[in-house]
Amino acid sequence: MATQTTLSSASASSVDPAEIAKFSKLSDEWWDPRGKMAPLHKINPLRLTYIRDAACRKFERNVKSLSCLSGLRLLDIGCGAGLLCEPFTRLGAQVIGIDPSATNISAAKLHADKGHLSIDYRC
Repeated sequence: MATQTTLSSASASSVDPAEIAKFSKLSDEWWDPRGKMAPLHKINPLRLTYIRDAACRKFERNVKSLSCLSGLRLLDIGCGAGLLCEPFTRLGAQVIGIDPSATNISAAKLHADKGHLSIDYRC
């Protein structure tokens, strides 16, 4: 006989507090392309290109247009300090960036403000 288990939202969380603490400690370094996040900076153009091209194919957009994502809404879950959120915003998307680390969200907001970018960051 199968037993059905009901999980509360607290016990069903996929967020690891140790991971949040680890990445929170890096909040001051996220935007340093030569710092501890250098590998992420190196692969970021590949991630951006892949997602941008897929969105342009799906929504029949010109991938060469500087505003190719205009009118689209994009959700970045686990956005860290916004390394993908910012370029997608520059391409015209309305971006929501979500991260479980409040310090990463603060770093993301600060960096976006410096670049005069409007990104909806949430923790």
